[in-house]
Amino acid sequence: MKNEIKNIGNDLKFVKNIYLKLLAILPSFNITDSKILPYGLKAHTRSISWLVEQVITQQTKYNAKKLGLDDANFDFPDTPLHDCEIIHRGKSYFVNVKIHNIEGRENKNDISAVEKLYFQYSVNKKYTLIYACFGIKFENIKISFVKDYLEIFSPQFLPIYVNPRNDKIQATYRHDKIYRTREEFLKMLKEKSKSIILK
Repeated sequence: MKNEIKNIGNDLKFVKNIYLKLLAILPSFNITDSKILPYGLKAHTRSISWLVEQVITQQTKYNAKKLGLDDANFDFPDTPLHDCEIIHRGKSYFVNVKIHNIEGRENKNDISAVEKLYFQYSVNKKYTLIYACFGIKFENIKISFVKDYLEIFSPQFLPIYVNPRNDKIQATYRHDKIYRTREEFLKMLKEKSKSIILK
């Protein structure tokens, strides 16, 4: 039990160090030009989140050697829980990138569909997911990365609240960790969810 939790903690630290290095490289960028969007975009994170996530995952691959990685992959279908695979010394780290507009409040956000998470964690015992939440500033058409906002966390250590309307785990990106084993995590998901039907 202690080893499992310690290993996840080490993975979280490793991924955090990689993304801290990436934050030093990531440039600010314009989504388009002011002729196309003369009044800019509304400051809704959802309007730009997929694009910003692509910038992060593609820049991770592009700068893999500079970051000390063997490689990074981002070309996945929409079905997996992760959208980036970081490879270091033959080991894969599966990362789901999220975006937080630092000028907004720290509200509870949808983290993952419970059924999907439960299925992945029970079928593949070696699979562990890491969430990486980057802070951004969003001004008109310009996106800037906030260097001192980076939250790295495991779904296994989340304070689990399941939204009954959509059966998704919700949490703030900044939260206190609750250390639990995979077995304890799966048990908790079963207890909190209505969509997991045991066969």
